[in-house]
Amino acid sequence: MTSPTDTRRTVVRLLWPGRRSAAALALAILITTVLPLLAPQLTRRFVDDAIAGESAGRLTVLAVGYLGLAVSGQIARMLAAWLASRLAWDGTNRLRESLAAHALGLDMGYHGKRTPGEMIERVDGDVVALADFVVAFLLDVVASLLLLVGVLIVVLAVDVRIGGALLAYCVLIGLFMVRAQRLAVPAATRVRERFAALFGNLEERLAGAEDIRANGAGPHVVRRFHQSSAEVYRADRHAERLGGGLFAGTTVAFAAGTALVLGLAAWTQQSGALSVGTAVLLFQYTQMVRTPFERIIDQIQQYQKALAAVTRIGGLFAERRTMPEPENPRPLPETGPLSLELAGVGFAYADDDERVLADVNLALAPSETLGLVGRTGSGKTTIARMVLRLYDPTEGVVRLGGVDTRDIDLAVLHRRVCVVTQDVQLFAASVRDNLTLFRPGLADDDRLRAVLTEVGLGGWLETLTDGLDTVLGAQGGGVSAGEGQLLAFARAFLTDPGLVVLDEASSRLDPATEQHIETAIGRLLTNRTAVLIAHRLSSLARVDQIAVIDDGRVVEYGPRETLAADPDSRFSRLLVAAGVRRESQVIP
Repeated sequence: MTSPTDTRRTVVRLLWPGRRSAAALALAILITTVLPLLAPQLTRRFVDDAIAGESAGRLTVLAVGYLGLAVSGQIARMLAAWLASRLAWDGTNRLRESLAAHALGLDMGYHGKRTPGEMIERVDGDVVALADFVVAFLLDVVASLLLLVGVLIVVLAVDVRIGGALLAYCVLIGLFMVRAQRLAVPAATRVRERFAALFGNLEERLAGAEDIRANGAGPHVVRRFHQSSAEVYRADRHAERLGGGLFAGTTVAFAAGTALVLGLAAWTQQSGALSVGTAVLLFQYTQMVRTPFERIIDQIQQYQKALAAVTRIGGLFAERRTMPEPENPRPLPETGPLSLELAGVGFAYADDDERVLADVNLALAPSETLGLVGRTGSGKTTIARMVLRLYDPTEGVVRLGGVDTRDIDLAVLHRRVCVVTQDVQLFAASVRDNLTLFRPGLADDDRLRAVLTEVGLGGWLETLTDGLDTVLGAQGGGVSAGEGQLLAFARAFLTDPGLVVLDEASSRLDPATEQHIETAIGRLLTNRTAVLIAHRLSSLARVDQIAVIDDGRVVEYGPRETLAADPDSRFSRLLVAAGVRRESQVIP
């Protein structure tokens, strides 16, 4: 489990810009701090010299110097702001990449319990809150604290009594702020959690907008949205009350402290211990104390959000795979078909004791094909997930090429095993990137064109104005269901796997399009081991073995031809019920 200290170290390491960049930023912040401290010195000299009757030329020089310091201070602050913003976003982008990589490496069990909207908020929303705070922290907190320290040193040098009173006041305000934020941070954390739930709910409903409208579920969705929004409102109102109370209390305390310090300055000046110019200097420095506190108070909410974001970032980093990478991975053959074996495989989800699979025993020699049939929810897809190592069996073992999948490097396994499902994911990217899945070295353009032609998309490619550079819309916009399915088959051809899993991969194809892919499927399965999950039994005419799955168990297993020819077999009865002639399942 990742500790809070480890999380902070990770965040700091990713945010650290490097020595040179940090030194440049520190210098800019130092200049931004020092220049405002020099300005009151010129004011004091100006007032005292004016009272003493100095020449207009000397007073003009002092005024121009004051103006120069003011302009230089603003330029330095702009430079510091630019550096801080650039370095903060560079660092938080590194953090965002690290979070995204960690989240993508987590098990399917973790992602299955969370909506895409919630994950976006966890990976991006929390990092944005942290990025906003880092910029504000460098400019408004660090620079303000340095300015505050500088003011206290100068005031103590001018008058110890006034400086001591000002120091005591600042300490009291600081203690009050530290104690107050301990109450505010949990409230800010709850706000971010409620927002994550709201975004997740909204994303899920928008994704299903067509079904919701078609079935008249709009009023229910609106009520759920109102409920989620109300939870956000209540959490945010509580956090705002705490933040508002902190601001109001600090403002009143600051006004009282300022009145005390100014009263002491006026009394000291009347006793003749200070000049008028020095009294004006103290007044200016007192006002300068207010600016750092106001900026720090303004950033309290950002600080709260940043702490809440770091807590949630730590929570995400603390999540661990239940399927770890093997310490000493065993190799798979680089090429050729892979054997497949499931020996005594059982499976149950971690948060549910109900067994999804029980005592599953299947074996395929290299280049053999297996058809999985059974009603919806019988366990067919779960078996496929075992083969892909999206889940590990809770009992038994799954072997590829004679090697336990838990002993195979995941990158190697995913390179040698390919899956094509009926739910094709297309991205808002070029045709090339959709084929290679953003792996530029996977295949050259000639290979991509050849594969598209092989699956029947050669004519479609010729109609695209930019060819392989044509950008497909989000969610595959501009691509028909059949074309999207054919693109998924093209991906499988590119990887040249040793084992293929087809999860009713031709279900979205119309008869005309299906003719284009039948030959391609035959080529894809040639000299490869394959597992076909079928709802349409007519698609199993080419498999060697059949396994009938019922309630997570293999209730019938054998050669397809033998089972199809046996009128008493479960598979034969399923063929009859589906209206498929048994003879069509027997290929001579």
